[in-house]
Amino acid sequence: MSPHQDRKAPRTMRPRPAAPPTPALRLPLLRLLCLLPLLCACAGPYQYYEGSGTHGVTAAEASGDWIGADGTRLSLRPDGTALIERLDGQDFDFDQGWRLSGTGTWEFDDRESGQQLVLDLTARTSTDTRPGATAAPATSPAPARSPYRWRFELDHDGQEQLVLFFFYGDPDAGNTNVLQRPEPVNSPYAAHWLEKAL
Repeated sequence: MSPHQDRKAPRTMRPRPAAPPTPALRLPLLRLLCLLPLLCACAGPYQYYEGSGTHGVTAAEASGDWIGADGTRLSLRPDGTALIERLDGQDFDFDQGWRLSGTGTWEFDDRESGQQLVLDLTARTSTDTRPGATAAPATSPAPARSPYRWRFELDHDGQEQLVLFFFYGDPDAGNTNVLQRPEPVNSPYAAHWLEKAL
């Protein structure tokens, strides 16, 4: 026997094929794969809203009358007081269908993401139901807490006019409740409306 015959041939190391997941591991992986689309779908526009970046709005610019949907009116006085008429609840409170009226205070909160107008209802004068609301005030009374607080985002529309808005309902939907200045009586829209009314 030659010295070379006693030696064994070197073995080549090759990776083994991966073993299929065991049934105990397959079920959690399957659940994770099923839940992944749901987890990703829960992140709506409101959750990612980083503010308008609007800064430098003055009390003089924000003071005055504002109108919104279904008869909402807001009067911001230069002294920091406010008159509120039929303003819907913010975020999920909107789904309750109630609207608040009364007096309150307002101020700016300047954040890195943009200015906000903080409105506190300090004295409620009435509560009613939004037209078309599915929840009745008897089953969904307005909040007992006082003051009720709204946080309006500030932005400018296409004509560079200041607008106030807050998000309502499901955050995934990104719905906004917008308040704008009333149309001036001499605007084309207001003149057209007056012609129809007469």
